[in-house]
Amino acid sequence: MLAPGLLAALAVLLAWPVPLLLSRAKWTHRSPAAALVVWQAIAIAGGLSMIGALLTFGLAPFGEHLVSGAIGFVTTVGSGEPVQPNELWNVLALCAAALLTAHLLLNLVLTVVRSERQRRRHAELLMLLSSPMPSGYRLIDTPAPIAYCLPGALRSVTVVSAGLIELLDEPAMRAVIEHEKAHVRQRHDVVLVLFRAWHASLPWFPIAYRAQREVALLIELLADDYARKSVHDAVLEGAIARVGAGRDDTGAASASGEWADAASPDTLTVRVSRLNPQVSALPPAVEATIVAAAVLLLAIPPVLLLMPTALAMVR
Repeated sequence: MLAPGLLAALAVLLAWPVPLLLSRAKWTHRSPAAALVVWQAIAIAGGLSMIGALLTFGLAPFGEHLVSGAIGFVTTVGSGEPVQPNELWNVLALCAAALLTAHLLLNLVLTVVRSERQRRRHAELLMLLSSPMPSGYRLIDTPAPIAYCLPGALRSVTVVSAGLIELLDEPAMRAVIEHEKAHVRQRHDVVLVLFRAWHASLPWFPIAYRAQREVALLIELLADDYARKSVHDAVLEGAIARVGAGRDDTGAASASGEWADAASPDTLTVRVSRLNPQVSALPPAVEATIVAAAVLLLAIPPVLLLMPTALAMVR
């Protein structure tokens, strides 16, 4: 019974206090790549811990470890033996583990299908309402300063507006384009879909929404870091500020729901503030330690699930 207790404790920690502390941490804005790894590790390890706690508790009366318990449960069910009263809670736990797994997978599939359908519909409208540019981008005729990418399985499209071209000079325009290229090349849409599915699966968890919001911000910071390789920080800062002010003047939001949080005032404030020369990334050794801790966290649930089986095989 040690494994179910440890897995349950880990699931509780990853469901609330750990994500809450991470969302309030200041270092995440300095090293968004490491922070994004941690958020993904929390999401995956939290799901495995919840399912693992229910699974190991449910199989406990039927065997000494996961494999023998599963064999014992299948044998008991196949033989038609009635469930003993003291095993009722264990059977309910197994049912809960199966339902939770199915719920998470179903929401993931539905979120992916829904996002792909919306993206396809958006692309169809875009082909009708925009015109191609020699640079390969699509131009929409609106005074609002808009730039976004529309990722696709085979082909991605970067969209800019006439208002953006009129607002920005050539260096600032290059900063915006490089920012959008990062979203496409690093497939940030895939990460967003995964966290959107997590939120859809557990809408009653406030931390699920906060995780989705924080990941969206980190993705914007990662795209900014990509753009900083091509333009000076002052140019990128000016582009962010001017585009944000232009959106406020026109009352326009982002044209793509995929990146809806990118234009929020809080996001723009964080993006501009971290371009201050006094704000630097974490030292590489610290980043490596954070990533190693995330990998270790990800390994804990499988170890707790499989260690009793491995020890039994050794004996």
